[in-house]
Amino acid sequence: MSKRNTPTPHIGAEYGMIEKTTLMAGDPLRAKFIAEKFLDNPVQFNNVRGMLGFSGTYKGRPVSVMGHGMGIPSIGIYTWELFNFYDVETIIRVGSAGTYDPDMKLGDLILAQGACTDSNYGAQFELPGTFAPIADFDLLRRAADACDNFGYRYKVGNVLSSDAFYNQHSNGMNWTKMGVIGVEMEASALYMNAAFAKKKALAICTVSDHLITGECSSSADRQTTFTHMMEVALSLV
Repeated sequence: MSKRNTPTPHIGAEYGMIEKTTLMAGDPLRAKFIAEKFLDNPVQFNNVRGMLGFSGTYKGRPVSVMGHGMGIPSIGIYTWELFNFYDVETIIRVGSAGTYDPDMKLGDLILAQGACTDSNYGAQFELPGTFAPIADFDLLRRAADACDNFGYRYKVGNVLSSDAFYNQHSNGMNWTKMGVIGVEMEASALYMNAAFAKKKALAICTVSDHLITGECSSSADRQTTFTHMMEVALSLV
């Protein structure tokens, strides 16, 4: 089935050009940076809509890396096609997140154990209740072990995948009452798509903005300096 449905409307690769494990970043230039910095012999497989994708090897192991754009609709499209049309088995998001946690600092890592959301993305599955999107436990456990081995600061916990970047109600602190430690815009759709396809997924985010102190990273920092999460993700390949 997959071969008959590729290339897709959004990915120009032929079936077989994308590896079973794929790292994904919101910014396609971050995907390009990962490919050029970490992969051996990277080959570009996609440039449709500028959403760059590359396949290569990391320490002899095949891996792909690709952008997924901003927000749940965008990552929902790309991960759906990767899981269901290209037979990708594992997707690891390497993204940025804000935090309300006073103990976290810029550059710390968040391993998203679960992903709350204010999105209606899950309605398509017609479930008789509210689905709780969670990460693959094996990936999560190995990522935590990798952080310990590297000596990187991190927390494991729940994130909020928000539909709004500019939230006019400024109600983010309400989520912290339930233990949410990070705010991003994609993990819940990634986890839902993985659950539906019976595949594996994990979101690893670098704290780029502290929503209490007002500290924030530059766009250049977000593109090229968040290498700790990249190294952790690649250790899972």
